[in-house]
Amino acid sequence: MEISRPSQNRFEEEENLNKKPFIFNMNLFIKRAILPIVIIVSLSVGFFAGTFYQKSQEPLPILRTLVNKDKGQPDGLDFSLYWDAWEVLHDKYVDKNELNTQDLLYGSIEGLVNAVGDPFTNFLRPKASEEFSKEIEGSFGGIGIEIGIRDDILTVIAPLPDTPAEQAGLKAKDKIIKIDGKETFNMDISEAVNLIRGKKGTSVILSIARDGLSGLKDIEVVRGDIKIPTVKWEMVGDQTAHIRLFVFNNNAASDFDRISKEVLNSGAKRVILDLRNNPGGLLDKAVNIAGHFLDPDSVVLREEFASGRENLFRSSGEPNLVFIPTVVLINGGSASASEIIAGALRDNKGITIVGETSFGKGSVQQVDDLSDGSSIKITIARWLTPNGISIDKNGIVPDVEVERTEEDINNDSDPQLDKAIETVESL
Repeated sequence: MEISRPSQNRFEEEENLNKKPFIFNMNLFIKRAILPIVIIVSLSVGFFAGTFYQKSQEPLPILRTLVNKDKGQPDGLDFSLYWDAWEVLHDKYVDKNELNTQDLLYGSIEGLVNAVGDPFTNFLRPKASEEFSKEIEGSFGGIGIEIGIRDDILTVIAPLPDTPAEQAGLKAKDKIIKIDGKETFNMDISEAVNLIRGKKGTSVILSIARDGLSGLKDIEVVRGDIKIPTVKWEMVGDQTAHIRLFVFNNNAASDFDRISKEVLNSGAKRVILDLRNNPGGLLDKAVNIAGHFLDPDSVVLREEFASGRENLFRSSGEPNLVFIPTVVLINGGSASASEIIAGALRDNKGITIVGETSFGKGSVQQVDDLSDGSSIKITIARWLTPNGISIDKNGIVPDVEVERTEEDINNDSDPQLDKAIETVESL
C-alpha cells in the first residue's frame, strides 16, 4: 500500500491535490458504511499498507453539543434524513444520556468514508493516525503483518521479516477467518487491527485458511515491538549479490544507496533484487531505488487519475547498477511499490522476473491530516507500468514461475532463490 503524507519535500505517490483544511461537513453523511481494507495495514502499513490502523482506546469526554452544523453545506442537498436519524437516536435510545457526540461524529465520518467501497480509503481517529505515522517512520507495535481485503476476505499481504507474525508461521495470502474466535466476515480493517493489536507480551490467535489445508489453522502470535528492517545483502553463488529489500519506508532510499555501494565495492558481478513479501510503502523511495538500475529519465510508472490525466514518474539519481546483470524475485506478498519496481525494470530493460504472481495493489493513497489529529487516507489514482499495464488486482506475472511450498520453507529450501541464481548467472 503506497502512502504519502504532505511534506515540504513532495515527491511521493500522488500529486498534491489542492488540499484544504478539513471542516467536518455533516451534510455529506448520506451513505452507510460497508468497508473492507492493506494494509497498513500492517499490523504491521497494509499495505503500508497496506497499512495498519487502530482506533483509540482512550476514553472520550461525554460531548452533547454540536457546533458548525450548517457550515460548508453544499447547495441543493437535503440533509434532513440524517438529522431525522440523529433525533430518533437521541430521543429513543435506551441509554440516550450516555450518547457521546464525539463518538457519533467519528462514526458518521467513518460511515461516509467507508461507503465509498474502496478497501484502501479509510478514516483514522487521532490515535490511529498517530500510530500510522509511526509505521511510516519504521517502528510501531503489533505482530508484524500487512493486511488487506482480497475478494471480500481479510487477507495477509505479507508478514514482515523477523517479526512475531513471520516467526509464528503466517504467510502471504493467508485468509484470516477469525481473530480470537471472532469471525472477520464483514469486519473492517480498523476493527481487525484493533483486535490484533494489544499489549506487548500478550498473544492473539488467528484462525486462517490456506491453500493446501483442509480446514482452519489456529496460529498463536505473541505481540511485540516491531522494528521494520529495510534492506540487507549477502553474496551467493558465483559472485552474485543477493539484495533483500523488505519495505519502502523513510529509510529505504538512503539504506539502499549505501548497500549498492557496498555491493559494487565487493566485486559482485551480478545482482538478485529480492522483493518477496515486501508490501510496499512510499512511492518516492521506490522511484529513487529504481533509478539505481535504470538509465536517467526512464519512466518508472504511470499514474492515472479519474479525469484521465496522467503523471509520469521518471528515474533520477546515480544509476550505479545499470550495467550489472540483474534478476528480480517476487511472490504473492510483493505489493505496491515492489510491483512498481519489478514492472519498471522489466519494461525498461527486459530484466527477468522469477517467482510467483505478485499481490496486485496498484492504487495511490494520500493522507490528509484533519484539524483534531485524525486523518483520511484516500485513493486518488491508479498505477500502470511504463508500458501501460495495470498493476491493480492483476499483479506482476513472473517470466519464470517457481513456487516455494510450505514443505520447502519447513526444510529451509528456497527453489525460487536457486532459480534466480541459475538465471542471473546465465546472463
